[in-house]
Amino acid sequence: MDKSLSPKQRADLVNAQLTLDERISLVHGIAAVPIKGRKVPPGIPIAAGYIPGVARLGIPALYETDASLGVTNPMRYRVGDGATALPSGLSLAATFNPDIAYAGGKMIGAEARAKGFNVLLAGGVNLTRDPRAGRNFEYLGEDPLLAGLLAGASIRGIQSNNIVSTIKHFALNDQETLRHSVNERIEEGALRESDLLAFEIGIEQGRPGSVMCAYNLVEGAQACGNDFLLNRVLKSDWSYPGWVMSDWGAVYATDFAVKGLDQQSGEQIDKQVWFGAPLKAAVQAGSVPAARLNDMTGRILHAMFATGLIDHPLPPKKMSIDYAANRRIAEKAEQEGIVLLRNRDGALPLAASAKKILVIGHYADRGMMSGGGSSQVFSPDVTAKQIIELGTGGRTEMVAWRRMVLQGPSPYDSIRTRAPGATVEFDDGQYSAAAAARAKKADVVIVFASKWMAEGADAPDLTLPDGQDELIAAVATANPNTIVVLETGGPVVMPWLDRTAGVLEAWYGGAAGGDAVADVLFGRIVPSGRLPMTFPRSVQQLPRMDIAGMSSAPLASVDADHDEGADVGYRYIAKTGHEPLFPFGFGLSYTRFDYSGLKLQGGRTMTVTFDVTNVGDRAGMDVPQAYLTQAGGKAVKRLVGFQKVALAPGEKKQVTLTVDSRLLANFDAAARRWSVPAGAYRVVVGASSADRRLEETTNMEAAFIKP
Repeated sequence: MDKSLSPKQRADLVNAQLTLDERISLVHGIAAVPIKGRKVPPGIPIAAGYIPGVARLGIPALYETDASLGVTNPMRYRVGDGATALPSGLSLAATFNPDIAYAGGKMIGAEARAKGFNVLLAGGVNLTRDPRAGRNFEYLGEDPLLAGLLAGASIRGIQSNNIVSTIKHFALNDQETLRHSVNERIEEGALRESDLLAFEIGIEQGRPGSVMCAYNLVEGAQACGNDFLLNRVLKSDWSYPGWVMSDWGAVYATDFAVKGLDQQSGEQIDKQVWFGAPLKAAVQAGSVPAARLNDMTGRILHAMFATGLIDHPLPPKKMSIDYAANRRIAEKAEQEGIVLLRNRDGALPLAASAKKILVIGHYADRGMMSGGGSSQVFSPDVTAKQIIELGTGGRTEMVAWRRMVLQGPSPYDSIRTRAPGATVEFDDGQYSAAAAARAKKADVVIVFASKWMAEGADAPDLTLPDGQDELIAAVATANPNTIVVLETGGPVVMPWLDRTAGVLEAWYGGAAGGDAVADVLFGRIVPSGRLPMTFPRSVQQLPRMDIAGMSSAPLASVDADHDEGADVGYRYIAKTGHEPLFPFGFGLSYTRFDYSGLKLQGGRTMTVTFDVTNVGDRAGMDVPQAYLTQAGGKAVKRLVGFQKVALAPGEKKQVTLTVDSRLLANFDAAARRWSVPAGAYRVVVGASSADRRLEETTNMEAAFIKP
């Protein structure tokens, strides 16, 4: 308990006192839910997981809860225990604002602690390589810099509450189809420059206490028993001091301990408790060195000390939570995450002169969509009509999670509140012809279109389900003053786009999504979100026509070959010359911004400096972005910096971006280092990956960077 010592020194002192049985008890634990015929021990809250402590040495138990978007309540077993739902990960990424990520992380971390949890299974940072993937809504987009910075900020916020956050799912967990057996294949240099770089930045920025490994295989080895990922990259190259926990049901052998796994989670989901009696026997027999088990427990203890979990134990009773204040944090996040994609002739913000507004959408009178699966948050005020049971159909292993949960006030109610002088009507959109007939009589039509995505299943295509594309086309043909609000877990195609007056991407809006959308529609909030994913025109613009294993008969396993390498999303678009529907980084505003005065400094490090001016008549926030388009004479496309800037009308601010040298480099797998070639480097500054406002070239010296 001597706080003048380092976390490692303190952990070493405790670790030396552990008996073999005590060590074994720290490296495996249950899923703390009544499944597989196993009851949760008395006094343990029903939640994701539980690891007993060692009372003799004052080591606290670990009470684990999902996830990145708020404190979950599996199957609502904890009766009456709701939590504040943040908007989806993609909405957070669309803010391009680490401060928003930190505030959201701090809030959900505080709620976790107040509810009696000291480990939050957060920090989803897998790159969204395919827009059809079921868990994209949990993640932070297709770019490693954006995803890593925002994940790190969120983790930092969570751990400011003296609890542990994970970062997950390490690595290449980019599809749900056959997620336990899909073998992700990619060249090492490309992997280091893309998915692993997102994790590397997130770990540097957030210093998470734990890394959660993934279900899938990477180059033939399970991610949770992958010597290359866990021992070589994470623990050796990156010198990560914390512990690696498995995902629930991702352990297949005791020797995963030798390959880098430190803790088996949700043990009853696996075929056996590999890190219980079998691991003890392996240590006693010498097939797993005793020093390795000591390292496993030492890493767990290090994280406990480094995060303050031991110095600041959980309170003996649950603490009160100011849900109203926390709702405002979620609302602010959604306000900054909403992306204005289309605004024909200034159709938005809505004019006060509109006297008859028609709101259309299956669930627009009940709430806003949220993603399904283990990250599902139930708000404290959720009602029965906001929970839609979907049955057991569909290609998903997560049968128990087949329920769609609507959150927050309904957008219909939020719109009515902000338009007291108008007649606001509702149509569920079940019948396109009837909705179109009503649309003809309205001054403005607002269609809420949704696509529910969930853990355990991927989407077969990029269309809106349930005939919503046809509905929007019919309504927009009947009334050209039609605004579409998308509630989706990722990109969708828009065959009706040219017929509409405006389009907002609202993602999954969280606890106050309805209010946030209404505020943007009526101009109380100036939209500032930018796309964290490319919106393709069709699946023909993707690296592969089908998600691996989806279009074939059920298979035990399948290879997913990533021939695109590090060229994920907008990088692939640039490489192939496609023109997307909307490019990465794109987003409109109710005001206008101008860029000028670009200065590019090279040499050993790169600095990008330029001015941003609000040339419109409203205050607003812009997200200028800097892209590397040439490196050492070779054409590339990489986001190397961005900054969210708030500006009053006529105001000018200077932006200075210091570029991470890894974004200028290629990873040399043979030498195990980053290499920056000498030569000319060109940077473009614009408002998206397709915008070229300013360009400048500088020379860089050759450099080598150890990972």
